[in-house]
Amino acid sequence: MKENDQSLNLVISEDTLNKWQEIIDALAELINTPAALIMRIVESDIEVFVSSRSDGNPYHPGDHEHFLGSGLYCEAVINTNDKLLVPNALNDEKWKNNPDIKLDMISYLGFPIFLPDGTPFGTICVLDNKENAYSETYENLLKNFREIIQSQLELIYMNSILGEENKSLTDYIAEIKMLRGIVPICSFCKKIRDVEGIWTEIEAYVSKNSEARFSHGLCPECEKLHYGDLSKGT
Repeated sequence: MKENDQSLNLVISEDTLNKWQEIIDALAELINTPAALIMRIVESDIEVFVSSRSDGNPYHPGDHEHFLGSGLYCEAVINTNDKLLVPNALNDEKWKNNPDIKLDMISYLGFPIFLPDGTPFGTICVLDNKENAYSETYENLLKNFREIIQSQLELIYMNSILGEENKSLTDYIAEIKMLRGIVPICSFCKKIRDVEGIWTEIEAYVSKNSEARFSHGLCPECEKLHYGDLSKGT
């Protein structure tokens, strides 16, 4: 299993990873590029999540860079939430010094991948070691594969939400079961005996076995009993 470090702890199954691997391998073969990738954001880094098993691919799963200010093609895709096409970085003033040049990846086509709530998961992209303008057909192919991945992420995302909700409900039911029924309580000091036979203050018992927290004050009867006329002020 691999996990995505987003607000929800998304778990990508091995079966889904294998399907994504097939998609990325097909992309590299159909577009005839050395590298096709799924990148993902992990905390402050951007990481190679899935990499095509193609000849000449210099990228490996787990390779990562600090995201902000990395100068990577994929950083621009995520920052703009849009497609990026760089036919030849060597002829482009903006991209001629980007880090991928050191790996001889001089052309790039990539699209952002989003989670259902609109936050970025990462990118899907292809890179080439020669000039490549990438046809409209290739762009549509990349977009269609992106839609497949986003659809699968939506299912994973929703399952994670349901899992969190079920966990909260289970915890709530456990609290109710813990507090209901006959609770042994001292007739005089009002301490409660727990399952281990230890007598504790009622506040400590309830706080330990539920999410309830106490805020102390005085009811009108106790205020009058203990403070009399002083409780009315002067």
